Amino acid sequence: MCHDGRVSKRIIILGVTGSIGRQAVEVSSLAPGVEIVGMSAGSDAPALASLARSAGVTDLAISDRDAASELSAMADKWDVAEGPTAAAELIEKTQPDLVLNAVVGFAGLSATVACLDAGIDLALANKESLVAGGDLVVNLAEANGAAIIPVDSEHAALAQLLEGRIAREVERLTLTASGGPFRGYSHEQLRDVTVEMALNHPTWRMGGKISVDSATMMNKGLETIEAEHLFSVGYDRIGVVVHPQSIVHALVTLVDGVELAHLGMPDMRAPIGWAIGHPERYQMDLDRLDLATVGSLDFEPVDREAFPCLALAEQAGRSGGTAPAILNAANEVAVAAFLEGDLPFVGIAEVVDRTLEELASGPAHDLRSVEIADRDARSIADEQIKEMSVR
Repeated sequence: MCHDGRVSKRIIILGVTGSIGRQAVEVSSLAPGVEIVGMSAGSDAPALASLARSAGVTDLAISDRDAASELSAMADKWDVAEGPTAAAELIEKTQPDLVLNAVVGFAGLSATVACLDAGIDLALANKESLVAGGDLVVNLAEANGAAIIPVDSEHAALAQLLEGRIAREVERLTLTASGGPFRGYSHEQLRDVTVEMALNHPTWRMGGKISVDSATMMNKGLETIEAEHLFSVGYDRIGVVVHPQSIVHALVTLVDGVELAHLGMPDMRAPIGWAIGHPERYQMDLDRLDLATVGSLDFEPVDREAFPCLALAEQAGRSGGTAPAILNAANEVAVAAFLEGDLPFVGIAEVVDRTLEELASGPAHDLRSVEIADRDARSIADEQIKEMSVR
């Protein structure tokens, strides 16, 4: 990495108007030698415009065509790609050194495929890319010599703990979970929780979808599937433990019984900076961990009866093929229905379970087969929600 003011890494940020995307802009502005050469958003034209101006970016992409018209009406001299292939067009035009994919939801998968197809390194914050299209994504990266650098705090922690280690040294990987806002709740207590309660995460400030996934523990299920694709250790060797302080981000158990832990204050700028700078590290002005001030670190098992989404995700991951894509699609639909007030909190897991039962998994040969599974699962999940609402 160059430290004399010259650009040595050109990056684009997809999903720039979300929490991760905005923090990536902040981190990049302080990182020596990094230049943002492109940004994308889904539909928030004013936010995209503001971020582009602040970073001096002229190549933009936006999925929503009405939002694209809004951008075009502004006086700025931007080159705007629009529509469902906009992110892929932005990648092709700018040819960056790194793509940071922070798109929320299944929509991020096509951008991941476009990035890896081009042999460009990917800083991945979009869970659905590996959950829904894991085999496809990993195979593309290997075939085209592109690196997948995880941005999620847990997977970034595991990647750092495993760096330089040979596979036979590793016995087990453990992801930590904060427990979300409903840690300690029974299944009966969860029947009456509200959207406002679910969005009130005790540690992280996140968007609605990921906040609800944290509350249901589905996020840890999705992260388990991601971890298997990233590190290829098998589901029997990946575990989850509840750690409410969110100080320990992941653990690695070695074959001699030694436990390695990755610790730090809960701040997403740390894994974002690590992913952007990889393989180097930046000096970052973040709060330092003071264990004496923290005092104690607590750990407890997951209550799998109260939070069945974790087991549903593990089951889909073991099944393989399009099962994880079905799981992910059903969950996205169910979470959206919960946020709209059309489904109770405990109904999310029920919709996912029913959809997995009704739609058989098939091979995930290519992006098209994953997209078909996603479409069919959404349709079935919608029907399940309608049936549940009239009971």
